[in-house]
Amino acid sequence: MPASPDRQAVEIEGHRLSLSHLDRVLFPASGHTKAQVLHYYAQVAEVLLPHATGRPASFVRAPEGLTGQSWVAKNPPGGVPGWVSVVPVEHREGVTEQVVIDSAAALVAMVNLGAYEVHVPQWTAAAGPDAHDRLVLDLDPGPGADLVLCCRVAQRLRQLLDDDGLTAHAVVSGAKGLHLYAALCPTSGRAASAYAKELAGRLQGEHPGLVVASMARAARRGKVFIDWSQNASAKTTAAPYTVRLRERPGVAAPVGWDEVAACESPEELAFTPEEVLDRIAAHGDPLAPLTGDDTRRPLP
Repeated sequence: MPASPDRQAVEIEGHRLSLSHLDRVLFPASGHTKAQVLHYYAQVAEVLLPHATGRPASFVRAPEGLTGQSWVAKNPPGGVPGWVSVVPVEHREGVTEQVVIDSAAALVAMVNLGAYEVHVPQWTAAAGPDAHDRLVLDLDPGPGADLVLCCRVAQRLRQLLDDDGLTAHAVVSGAKGLHLYAALCPTSGRAASAYAKELAGRLQGEHPGLVVASMARAARRGKVFIDWSQNASAKTTAAPYTVRLRERPGVAAPVGWDEVAACESPEELAFTPEEVLDRIAAHGDPLAPLTGDDTRRPLP
């Protein structure tokens, strides 16, 4: 196929892909094009895949970028190559097939179809939804709060998790908040959710003026909402290293606890895709311990 500025045929891991609309500007505020986003995902795949492989993925699709429609997609979209892995997943509405991002080629293929955000559950398809191997706490700042307050709350949550024998890893969400992960010995979603809810309630009891564990949005003003519900088997969380569809392309990027402690403004922990690649080149994946079997611990 002849090359053109807006279309290019590439081969990734033995699979041939026709990348299209490469000049399309997905993020008008920053000027990032589809080609730049595809390049980011091709480069970041090595560190993203361990956190997504084996997990049935859902996606935020926005083929036209921020200026067009966006929606959450669980079913594979039309045009998915036949070699992309899919698994059956049971939902309340029935059994559906979902894509599993298990290779750089599959990741690039999905991004090429406008699936720019990757979200995954805290369990793998092989083990099933009754065997969560990660705990996640989503720290979401309410009106009048920000990422700096999330960082302060995260430091205390880290201590509480450590007291319970769990090691916390921090990931800025790429939107407004912060995600905390901990590796678990396989446990049910119900048990993980119950523990996360109790932990959130414990911190709310310590700092009722700063923290809220209630789902009621009216209670969140000036506080950090600790969303424990993302541990439910039906829920997903933005995968580490995914791009987020915001005015400027944020990234769900792992950060060190020294960076969390030093944060004085949200901008300090807001990274472009290019900055994330630079961080990986300099420091590797600080979230790598999360994927090791020897780091998994039981819930208390």
